[in-house]
Amino acid sequence: MKLFAAALLMVVAILQYRLWVSDGGVRSVMVLKKAVATQTSENQGLLRRNDQLAAEVKDLKEGTAALEERARNDLGMIGASETFFQVVDAPPPGLPTPAPAPAPAEGVAAQHDP
Repeated sequence: MKLFAAALLMVVAILQYRLWVSDGGVRSVMVLKKAVATQTSENQGLLRRNDQLAAEVKDLKEGTAALEERARNDLGMIGASETFFQVVDAPPPGLPTPAPAPAPAEGVAAQHDP
C-alpha cells in the first residue's frame, strides 16, 4: 500500500509541475490572456480609425464641402473671390533679421534677374 501511495503522490507531483510550471501550464495561459487583451484593445483603436476613414471617404464622395476643405488644407486652394494673407512668425532672438528689398522708384519698372 505504501508503494501505491508513493506512486500516486509522484503522479500528482508531476501533474502539478506540468500544470503550474511547464510551457502549456497556467503561466502560459496568463501570458496568452494578456496578449489577447492587448490585441483586442489595439483592434478597437484600429476599428475606430477605420470608421473615421470610411466617414471621410463618404464625405469626399457625396459632398463638396469636405472636398473643398481637403483642397484648401492639402493643396493650398484659394477661392476666386478670396484674398490670401500669409502670416510670418518673427525670427528667433539672436538671429539677424533680413533687410527688406527696396521698392522700385516710381515710374521705373522692376528688373528681374533671369
